[in-house]
Amino acid sequence: MEFHSLSNFCLLLSFFILFLSSSLSHAKVTFKYCDKKEDYAVKVSAIEILPNPVVSGIPATFKISASSGKRISGGEVVIGVSYVGIPVHTERIDICEEVSCPIANGNFLLSHTQILPSITPPGPYALKLTLTDDADELLTCIKFNFKIVLGSVVADI
Repeated sequence: MEFHSLSNFCLLLSFFILFLSSSLSHAKVTFKYCDKKEDYAVKVSAIEILPNPVVSGIPATFKISASSGKRISGGEVVIGVSYVGIPVHTERIDICEEVSCPIANGNFLLSHTQILPSITPPGPYALKLTLTDDADELLTCIKFNFKIVLGSVVADI
C-alpha cells in the first residue's frame, strides 16, 4: 500500500513539474511603450521569448507580434540591453533581414534569434527595442524585462 501511494505521489510530482516548466517557458511577457503619449505607427500586441527564462549558451528567440498602420519598405531595429541598469549590449539590424520587406499595412511578426555566450551573467535584464523606417522616422519603441539563467542550472532541473 505504501509503495502504491509513493508511486502516485511521484507521478503527481512529475505532472506538477512538467506543468510548471511548460507554463514558465510560455509565460506572457509584459511590455511598455517608451512614451505612453506617443501614437506609434507600429503597435505591438504580444512578445514571446523562447525559452523563457533565456538560457545562456542556448539560442533564444524573441518574437514580437505587431501591426503597422503604414507600409514599411525598409528601416532599422535597434536593440539595447541593460543588466541591473547598466547598458551591456546594443545591436542594429536591418528590418528586412528579420521580416520580408516591404511590410504591408496590417499584422506582422518580427523574430530575432541569438545565442548568448555561456559566460553571460544570470539575472534580470531589460531590453529596449526601437523600430525606424528608411526615412529614420520612429515607428515604435518598447521596453520589457527578461531573465537569463545559466545553462547548467536549467539542465539540472
